[in-house]
Amino acid sequence: MPNRRHLLSGALALAAAPAAARPRQAFVSRRIVVQTRGEGPDVILVPGLASTAAVWSGTAARLAGTRRLHLVSVRGFGDLAPQANVEGALLGAVAGDIRRYIAEQALQGPAIIGHSMGGQLALRVAADAPTWVSRVMTVDSSPFFPALVSPQATLSDVEPLARVAYQAIQFLGDEALRARGRGMGMDLGGASDALMGAVGWQGGDRRVLAQALYEVMTVDLRRRLPEIVAPVTVVYGWSSDRDSPRSRTDALFRAAYAGLPRPATFERIEGAEHMVMIDQPARFLAAVERFLA
Repeated sequence: MPNRRHLLSGALALAAAPAAARPRQAFVSRRIVVQTRGEGPDVILVPGLASTAAVWSGTAARLAGTRRLHLVSVRGFGDLAPQANVEGALLGAVAGDIRRYIAEQALQGPAIIGHSMGGQLALRVAADAPTWVSRVMTVDSSPFFPALVSPQATLSDVEPLARVAYQAIQFLGDEALRARGRGMGMDLGGASDALMGAVGWQGGDRRVLAQALYEVMTVDLRRRLPEIVAPVTVVYGWSSDRDSPRSRTDALFRAAYAGLPRPATFERIEGAEHMVMIDQPARFLAAVERFLA
């Protein structure tokens, strides 16, 4: 049995160890679930609306050999019980728990990759804790999604549609939401799949889905862009077919991120729609490798 001197020496050594070297306690959250995989520099992967970490399975399989991945899932999406996510505003609280995860797990300058809604979460974290994040990649995401319709779009333009979307998910169901959108003549161009097509991919608790979609459509993070000091890479689907809404995304994404203090790097992925990492996995992974290099 170890004597008191050995126990004291061990305690002192632990107290003096750098944070990154100390044993990590299990992370507990009523907002998110995080799975870790692989070894190497830290990369946090955040999925989009109605998706869980499963959407990153192909990406994770390639990156886990050289990176330590932290795969986030939002409670209430997929088959995860919603817990605290049925209470009030959602995305700010989820971003807060991602920041808490970085602090409690003593991550050293992680990169964050976020898809769609997850891209907005990544931007929030980078703005709220500028020195904690080394770099950010948003995947088919905008700090203000209506800006993918028009850079001149305002909250008053989209809030009535967001209210209808909220009510449709809560009371009418996913298909009714899509039908209502078509009936209202919604022409969201290249953003249509980003705002409406996500609902129902992996499903989830309707209360969480409704609140998340409402916030994705109405939250404007453009005013927070000047607070982000980490380099930002913007990845999005693109088409050379002039008849496709995706052929017009270059200017829309560039306008959406114009407020960054350091100009973003833009990576268009030809042949991809909203689910870039699934639609064009090889091209997406090449963009990720350039981002992480």
